[in-house]
Parts: sequence; structure tokens; C-alpha cells
Amino acid sequence: MKSMSDMKPKCGFDWHFFGTSTLGERGQLVIPAEARAEMGMAPGDKILVIRHPLNKGLMLFKLDAMREVLDDIASSIQRLESEGLRKEETE
Repeated sequence: MKSMSDMKPKCGFDWHFFGTSTLGERGQLVIPAEARAEMGMAPGDKILVIRHPLNKGLMLFKLDAMREVLDDIASSIQRLESEGLRKEETE
């Protein structure tokens, strides 16, 4: 799996799209092969399904990738809190 720091931003939006998929009768959705390959998805991976914050659709994340994002956020918060406390102590 690519780490968040390995991913480089690209210009435009075309690189975000992998194609379309049709929802089957049993509610199954096939993730395009190119998307699975690029995102390092394999059979048996746990996928987190989240409603878009504006209720405009769904977002899919590999569970371990989401954990990495949340760990990065938690580390940043701890660092900011620590720096803030040190700043308060010196004032």
C-alpha cells in the first residue's frame, strides 16, 4: 500500500476517476481493476464505506489506509498541543 506521504498531488481531476460500476441485485459493487491496483486493494481487504459529508455520495477507503490518516491527524494534534503547552509555559 502507498503511504499518504508517497502520494503526490496532480493537477486537474481526471486522475481521480477510474470509470463507472453498476450496483448488482445483491448490492455488490465491482471496483475497477485499475483502481484496485493503484490503491493496493486485494481480495479480503476491509473497505470502509462512508457517506460524503454533504450527502452527495459514498466514499470508500481501505480500513488500514484510514487508520494511517487518523494516526497522522492524532500525531499532529498531539504535536500542536505540546507546542502550545510549551509556549504557555514560557510566557
